[in-house]
Amino acid sequence: MFDFIQNLEHKLRLPLPGRESQLKMAHITRRFYLDAPEQARQAAVLAALFLKNNEWTVVLIERNPNDNDRHGGQISFPGGKYEPADSNMLATALRETEEEVGISRNEVKVLGGLTELYIPVSNFQVHPFVGFLEKHPTYVLQEEEVNSVLEVPLSIFQDPSLRQLTDIRISASLTLKGVPYFDIDGKTLWGATAMIISELVDIITAP
Repeated sequence: MFDFIQNLEHKLRLPLPGRESQLKMAHITRRFYLDAPEQARQAAVLAALFLKNNEWTVVLIERNPNDNDRHGGQISFPGGKYEPADSNMLATALRETEEEVGISRNEVKVLGGLTELYIPVSNFQVHPFVGFLEKHPTYVLQEEEVNSVLEVPLSIFQDPSLRQLTDIRISASLTLKGVPYFDIDGKTLWGATAMIISELVDIITAP
């Protein structure tokens, strides 16, 4: 089973599929907002993988609803914005993961990074990283931000029937039609997180 981790680490060192893979799970309008402006804020997230019931599983979080957070209530990876004390974007991902769900940075074996992704609605350029946990994580949630943890088998994201389209209400005056999303036990996983997962899945399934 651990050959999977070694193989994934190797693949993450090769040229990444990048935007082509990301856009498979993006609304059509995202093609107009691919490049981050110079004033974009920087953030990082971590896709933490571990074995559960002999199946590779990823840690996701469901954020608390928050009128001041454009991503409130959404499913995402643990992560957050870069702070001046962070030595680099990987340090941001590890620190934020530890703060939000209690996974110590010392428990994470970093396998590599995925393609950066710009989120126009919040003006963040996100740097995704992939890590491996040797044992099932013990969670300590940052309750003001995190509602719950979702442990999702990677096989879910490889099931074409769980890639669907829906309408997403962005604001009182804007609804996006035909947005790709993953159906996670009735929960809608869409947007930047779905785009990052799309690239990760393409890397995993590549020959």
